[in-house]
Amino acid sequence: VVLVEPGGGLVQTGGSLRLSCAASGFTFRSFAMSWSRQAPGKERELVATVTTAGASTNYAASVKGRFTISRDNAKNTVYLQMNSLKPEDTAVYFCNARSAVAYWGQGTQVTVSS
Repeated sequence: VVLVEPGGGLVQTGGSLRLSCAASGFTFRSFAMSWSRQAPGKERELVATVTTAGASTNYAASVKGRFTISRDNAKNTVYLQMNSLKPEDTAVYFCNARSAVAYWGQGTQVTVSS
């Protein structure tokens, strides 16, 4: 099982960034997919979740209205579009596949400068 998350980087406050997570080694369409993040000294926070077919999404209050999670089951990829970024969004972002078992990516750093 591999979850690869390119797309992190440095962006200014108010900017946008799109993360992607390419999955392999399991039946992607059978897993709900999530993005979580962890800032230094803080616990990991669940940011967004999308159901297996992409019909339903959920967001943390801190990102609702700014972030959009989506998935392409034909490409085995989940995305996180992040708009209106704030310095408090700075964290390592992880993608996560959830079913009876859970798989995690290695994480990608997102830094928002003020």
